Amino acid sequence: MIRILHILHSMNRGGTEAMLMNLYRHIDRGQIQFDFLLTDPAPCAYEPEIGSLGGRVYRIPRLTRGNPLRYMRAADAFFKAHPEYRIVHSHTSSKSAIPLWIARRNGIPVRICHSHSNRSESGINGLIRDALKPALRHMATDLFACSNAGAQWLYGTRTVRKGGVHIVKNAIPCADYAYDGSVRQEVRERLGLGDALVIGHTGRFHPAKNHLFLLEVFSEIRRRRPDARLLLVGDGALRPQIERRIAELGLADAVILTGVVSDVHRYMQAMDVFVFPSHYEGLGMVLVEAQAAGLRCFTSAGSVPEEANVAGLVEYIPLSESPAVWAERVLRHTGPHPRTGTLEKIRAKGYDIAEAARRLEAFYLRRAAEISR
Repeated sequence: MIRILHILHSMNRGGTEAMLMNLYRHIDRGQIQFDFLLTDPAPCAYEPEIGSLGGRVYRIPRLTRGNPLRYMRAADAFFKAHPEYRIVHSHTSSKSAIPLWIARRNGIPVRICHSHSNRSESGINGLIRDALKPALRHMATDLFACSNAGAQWLYGTRTVRKGGVHIVKNAIPCADYAYDGSVRQEVRERLGLGDALVIGHTGRFHPAKNHLFLLEVFSEIRRRRPDARLLLVGDGALRPQIERRIAELGLADAVILTGVVSDVHRYMQAMDVFVFPSHYEGLGMVLVEAQAAGLRCFTSAGSVPEEANVAGLVEYIPLSESPAVWAERVLRHTGPHPRTGTLEKIRAKGYDIAEAARRLEAFYLRRAAEISR
């Protein structure tokens, strides 16, 4: 059995983490096991399931500007104590250069970097990430990305043109998201939605997801459609700020915050339209999920890759347009439409998890065979 070490901050419910767990559940665990090296000291949402699937979770201190040596020493000590890992797979953007450099120093032959974004953060953290990009290409032996946009941002257009990047699609368990009218009715009844027009969004409460703009858009929708409700699935550090803005806009009776849930696919059945005005996304896996549920989707032009439009249900709107324009575009497409027939389109584009897991499994096995010769 091959054990793959995945390196990232946490294994809470987020896009990258959900993608990894989808793959982990469907990969042949008789041949391949996933372990995780995290920097979040708190227990993570997926830890019990990881243990039940046979995985291990390890922790080292977080990489910080104030004390990077603490992280580097801990990572070095970890690799020295665990020589069994011959393949490491890092998900920390260009900061992957640091753990992959330490892995190289410790003789680990296969070092994978995986891009999950298409834009740097702002401020000093973004500058640091940009500065690490050139070093990253020397520390990684294999380059992965969730989309062409994510590949070009992290590795450069020249590397992509040379075919040096593997696109690993953020696949989903398509059948889980297939439209189900009975689930829709059950969830809407439980949430007290009645016949309301339900605008949906799924994502952590983080600046990248642009929830404050979404609230402005919903306020405009509510002005035109007083029966509209906003269903926000997720949680995060910005929740107090989001709750304050909801109150300021007088929307307290129209917005439902579910918190973190384990059955996002069921909540998507209750939605009528999906609005996702992110500042940046490597792909936007939730857009694939929403399309699998048959939802029309509206997202940010130039910020979310066109590759996310896997079933032809995504409309792109520039963030430079006003909330009123966004509201008008959304309301133009809120009439009844068939919510079936999308799964085959999504599978044909390579976003079904079973096939994606088989491809990744084949990659790991091939690389393991190469380094054992």
